[in-house]
Amino acid sequence: MVEAPQTEEGWFALHDFRSIDWDAWRDAPERERRRAIEEGEAFLKHRELVADADEGDSGLFSVLGHKADLLFVHFRPSLDDLSSIERRFEDTALARFTERTTSYVSVTEVSGYVSDEYFEEGPEEVDAGLRGYIEGKLTPEIPDDEYVCFYPMSKRRGEEYNWYDLSFSDRADLMAGHGEVGKEYAGKIKQVIASSVGLDDHEWGVTLFGADPTDIKDIVYEMRFDPASSRYGEFGDFYIGRRFPPGDLGAYLAGETVPTGDAGGDGERGHAHGEGGSGGAHGEGDHHGDEGHGGRGGGHDHASAGGGSAHGDHPHGDEEASGEGDHPHGEEGTSGEGDEVSDEEIRGELADLDIYAGKPHGEDVYATVLYSEADVEALFDEVEGLRGNFDHYGTHVKTAVYEGRHTDRSAVVSIWDTASAAETAAGFLSELPDVVARAGEESGFGTMGMFYTVKPDYREEFGDTFDEVGDILAEMDGHVETDLMTNVEDENDMFIASQWEAKEDAMTFFGSDEFRETVQWGREVLADRPRHVFLA
Repeated sequence: MVEAPQTEEGWFALHDFRSIDWDAWRDAPERERRRAIEEGEAFLKHRELVADADEGDSGLFSVLGHKADLLFVHFRPSLDDLSSIERRFEDTALARFTERTTSYVSVTEVSGYVSDEYFEEGPEEVDAGLRGYIEGKLTPEIPDDEYVCFYPMSKRRGEEYNWYDLSFSDRADLMAGHGEVGKEYAGKIKQVIASSVGLDDHEWGVTLFGADPTDIKDIVYEMRFDPASSRYGEFGDFYIGRRFPPGDLGAYLAGETVPTGDAGGDGERGHAHGEGGSGGAHGEGDHHGDEGHGGRGGGHDHASAGGGSAHGDHPHGDEEASGEGDHPHGEEGTSGEGDEVSDEEIRGELADLDIYAGKPHGEDVYATVLYSEADVEALFDEVEGLRGNFDHYGTHVKTAVYEGRHTDRSAVVSIWDTASAAETAAGFLSELPDVVARAGEESGFGTMGMFYTVKPDYREEFGDTFDEVGDILAEMDGHVETDLMTNVEDENDMFIASQWEAKEDAMTFFGSDEFRETVQWGREVLADRPRHVFLA
């Protein structure tokens, strides 16, 4: 008998697919429809805030095609939590207009492929990077404003090809090859794999998230040609949809395109999850590649993110920088570091202004930032050389040089999927010429946001408006320094680097009429909404 790998389980998952009874919806009195929307929004917002459990995450998605209209995804610590959520929804006025078309129950897991030490000696005996990687797999977070694809799958047990008759080493070799294909999608696809053995009809539930739905199509298509799938993969129905905030429920039911971008803070949830991190890829035999865990160099800031994929006896595999894993997908859970003030409190206040807080460039990542007084062209040449090496790693998202508008410093921003990768990169980046400590390093609170993508026709006007805001900032209590910095390779990519003596001082500005007016004006000149990254 082939030995079964050990497993450890994390959060339970419920994928709840609903169709709308459109005839009943059209025939219902306006007051009933209004009540259904209000109760549906309240229920979904409550779930996204995870007020019904100590930990977890939830998301709402529109679904295309005849198989469903809506998808509710819930991650919770226990099956009892999921059962309670099911019953609470049925008490809402919205439920009478829906019918469940299907559902899927599963549980996140890691297996013995991840690390012998993890199972034999315990989690505390493995390095912090690997431990965070595993925790991210077991406690995933759902990305905002992303397309989603869900499908169940199993490993074949036929007469000619039987996955469970293969030895451990044979399966591991197949999944390593599987991962080579998936490396091409690093930074494009995020994924949650959950085991449904004994819980539902297939063996795994696979959930893919991506900003571009063609990336989802391409990764599934290319994986079909790999022996791990072509010989041993069996798939159920596929579902495709798009995430939108509960505040857009009325717009969805009215036939509008969602997300509308007008739902304010609904898209920015107050999570109570653990070190969130979806990631990973389709793979049974995931292998953890040691990216190196060097100390951070001086003069940079680290926006910590929990997460990472884990390695499990999964249908596909996770990708790490060494390339020994399977599909690459980014991890979740950006947060501030070193301040007693709740990250979610700050995110919530910014979300009220429709500012996407804590997730630069739409991804939950680790960001390392340092400043240099070197000539910007010489600095860029140095960074470009390092970036060429960084690009060999699947966990590298972006490294760029930003030139200051009013200061003599440039900023190097390096974004990664894992903490260990960001810390290792920081060690290399700290060797760049003329690195200086960040402005306001001695202060109690610093902010690296806002990130902006400006419409080209408004770029000059945007800079002029920043100068006006800068004059206001100079008069504010607790302000240390703020500068508008521009990507030397893309003049439409900017961020405002701002330092404050305390969180309260920064939030006073963010809540001011001047800032609100600036944000409102920005709706017309920005290619997308601002993304704020705060570093406490």
